[in-house]
Amino acid sequence: MVKKRKIPLRKCVATGEMKPKKEMIRIVRSKEGEISVDVTGKKSGRGAYLSKDREVIMNARRKNILANHLQADVTDDVYEELLSLVEEENK
Repeated sequence: MVKKRKIPLRKCVATGEMKPKKEMIRIVRSKEGEISVDVTGKKSGRGAYLSKDREVIMNARRKNILANHLQADVTDDVYEELLSLVEEENK
């Protein structure tokens, strides 16, 4: 009998949906308060997950969801990086 591996699920902070970790993008706040996009999913710090969807990212930007969740200022650069990651993946 083959043992099925459990797929790690994460909750999107913008939509509240539970999705497999691979379908999400992780954004991290370091101890110094720096916000960065964590492509590997292994950086240390406070993390928040967003679905890999342009609409979800734009919604999070409009409603300031990431800043509230991570309790730090999220610059436009972070959102630009998120959008370019999503665009890249959809090619």
